[in-house]
Amino acid sequence: MLFQIQTLFFMCLQFLLKLGTLIIPIRVPETFRGAGAAMELCQAIADTGAKRVLLVTDRVLVDLGLVQPVQDKLQALGVTVETYDGVQPDPTIAQIETGVTRYKDSGCEAVLAMGGGSSIDAAKVIAARVRNPHGVRWMAGLFRLLRSPAPLYAIPTTAGTGSEVTVAAVVSDPGAVRKFAIMDFRLVPQMAALDGSVMTGVPPAITAATGMDALTHAVEAYISRNHTKETDAAALDAVSRIMTHLPRVMADGSNLESRSEMAIASYQAGLAFTKAGVGYVHAFAHNLGARYHVPHGKANAMLLPYVLTYSKPRAFARLARLAEVAGLKQGGETEMELADKFIAHIRAMNAEFGIPDKVEPLKPEDIPVIAANARSEANWYYAVPRYMDRSTSEQFLMQLLPSGSNSGAGQQQAA
Repeated sequence: MLFQIQTLFFMCLQFLLKLGTLIIPIRVPETFRGAGAAMELCQAIADTGAKRVLLVTDRVLVDLGLVQPVQDKLQALGVTVETYDGVQPDPTIAQIETGVTRYKDSGCEAVLAMGGGSSIDAAKVIAARVRNPHGVRWMAGLFRLLRSPAPLYAIPTTAGTGSEVTVAAVVSDPGAVRKFAIMDFRLVPQMAALDGSVMTGVPPAITAATGMDALTHAVEAYISRNHTKETDAAALDAVSRIMTHLPRVMADGSNLESRSEMAIASYQAGLAFTKAGVGYVHAFAHNLGARYHVPHGKANAMLLPYVLTYSKPRAFARLARLAEVAGLKQGGETEMELADKFIAHIRAMNAEFGIPDKVEPLKPEDIPVIAANARSEANWYYAVPRYMDRSTSEQFLMQLLPSGSNSGAGQQQAA
């Protein structure tokens, strides 16, 4: 009975969040699309009058030479670039504070993110931190920013996170073995470049993980109870593009057309989950990543079919629609059969892309705390179609144990 009462409370809270997204306008970044979009963004930044910009990125992109053309273009336009390439996967508070120091010491006026979700998230928090008096931990949660961030721009180099259009940034806190999200409408960048030409060199493993990350965003937004006509349209568009173009870029990473389509798909998925939210896939993935450093996109891909199987009794009609958009309908199938087809197709994609279906570092003794943290995240913030209690969430995680370690898994119970 207590769980049912708590669930009702969470549902009311999330309904209020939905009302907020309908009432309060959320900025959509001005976007530049197609090959050469990154250079167009550089021109637009120069046109704002900014004279010194902090470019937030990672060392790998610098070493690959992808950052140099952006640096050169800005310099040619009279914009001095201070490059901070210290961002690593799952950016930490310490990395962000280093970026804040670089911004202030160099007299920067704006922040430009170039990279995957980690670089863009780090840039978001740096931009917020330089304008706000409180520390990064204090900003965790909803609407904790007292002042608007510094001007913020983004060039995503992977098609996955959609961070260039979202209201959230995820930060790692190694000392507490956790990740937390900072969520505020003002974290959306002012401008973004969706440029497939900066993605053609992304290795297959990262292409797969980030592509499945984008798929997860679209799917979780579509089955969310907080979905709207607007988020449905964006999510369905993203799923359609991903199902067509992710296999193509996996087969040929230099396929510029499909790289560009994936960049748009990631953006569309970001639009969808910015308002509809995500779900248990992200809640568990964040906590597996915090404890074991499992890359976020890979964790999402592994978890997605498991969570959809769990959610299916309350979401089979919408999963069936996703199957249709994915081109899986042959005619005559029931909605439940189409839902099963969609989940099976995701499992097949993971297998084709070399993504495992078990979390190798997962330990039985860690399951209670991971499950508790995931429930806390999801139950408060995500309008999932079907909730988990303590026992259910722990039994759910046991499915992810390496082979031979999950013999204690039992029947799941939920509201």
